Amino acid sequence: MSLKLEKLEKSMAKLTIEVAPEDFEKAVEKAYHKNKNKISVPGFRKGKVPRAMIEKMYGKEVFYEDAANEIIPDAYEKAYEECEEEIVSTPQIDVVQLEAGKPFIFTATVALKPEIKLGKYKGVKIDKIDTTVSDDEVNAFIEKERENSARTVSVERPVKDKDETVIDFEGFVDGVAFEGGKGENYPLTIGSGAFIPGFEEQLIGAEIGKEVEVKVTFPEDYHAEDLKGKAAVFKCTVKEIKEKELPDLDDEFASEVSEYDTFDEYKAATLKNLQEKKIEDAKTKKEDAVVEAIIKASEIEIPEAMLETQKRQMVQDFSRNIQAQGLSMDQYFKFTGLSAEKFMEQVEPGAKKRIESRLVLENIVKAENIEANEEDYEQEIARMAENYRMEIDKVKELIDDNGKKEIMKDLAVKKAIDFVVANAKEA
Repeated sequence: MSLKLEKLEKSMAKLTIEVAPEDFEKAVEKAYHKNKNKISVPGFRKGKVPRAMIEKMYGKEVFYEDAANEIIPDAYEKAYEECEEEIVSTPQIDVVQLEAGKPFIFTATVALKPEIKLGKYKGVKIDKIDTTVSDDEVNAFIEKERENSARTVSVERPVKDKDETVIDFEGFVDGVAFEGGKGENYPLTIGSGAFIPGFEEQLIGAEIGKEVEVKVTFPEDYHAEDLKGKAAVFKCTVKEIKEKELPDLDDEFASEVSEYDTFDEYKAATLKNLQEKKIEDAKTKKEDAVVEAIIKASEIEIPEAMLETQKRQMVQDFSRNIQAQGLSMDQYFKFTGLSAEKFMEQVEPGAKKRIESRLVLENIVKAENIEANEEDYEQEIARMAENYRMEIDKVKELIDDNGKKEIMKDLAVKKAIDFVVANAKEA
């Protein structure tokens, strides 16, 4: 295999990858054995048709596409490893030459890590972050715990805000029921925002067993095309009303929601915990503010292919996270009213910031000769082992040389964050 690299505009490059004729022939032979059981030729049993006979009937190129698909991933992977430039996007593949007895040639158009002009990163000025905890914040936290500890009881009065209800409903547009607009025994907490804006508020005052009409207008960006901006009437019947019965704020409550025996001890511990959390949050906010200021002071041009790759990666990460919770992306889109295209638009600002942050920090690593050492690596492996509940040696076994190299890069970037924060000035 041979590789040629041609740099293009805006940090793009074209890799021309050439595979020897004999290697391509091996891929064609492999494609033949993979597909011969699927091909019927009169006079031969399936799987017993000679390759030459199949090529005579269907053309010599009959296995070329499968052969190309077989050989491209490995050839590109080798080219990626050989390339001295840092590739930061998925490749756009184009086949250039695909002929018997000749080298197989294809191109891969990719984004290269862009050069940036690093702005001021020492002595960056940021606003001071307040880490004091007020009495109102302590009381709000305790009240939330109180809400969580409340029990629900059925009541025989009209609906109030925050009630948990069970309703039947059917929606109509211009007097005609529409698909998906009907529900029975549907649990709805008033004020949750689970329904169309204006729907839940109109149920306040409704009585059990009495039908009420709820008039709403579907949002212009509603996921169902035929309902966007349409006025609708929902005929609703409340079947059950429950309210929360809050516990008293006393020693018994404290012992139930915490490890403390008295309410005073619980409240003091709550203050301490909120202060610690606020200090930790302030650290993250300070890091974000410093990096954001450095980004603004720098000149960065991100290749579109690099941004698209980062967006897809973030969507894949999100998809894995919600799948771990038993939810598919299709279900998520249905519940939120988003489309795949809109979701990609939503992640773009975060993807752009993630790339910009990494680029400026990597440049600071280079400018300040920041390095991670073996002690840093061992600490990181120990942290990973604890998170994954694995033995340290087992974690090390799973990490190859390239994996270790990437971890060391990440650790150096973390040190760069510590460096710029330590040198920042709070106004």
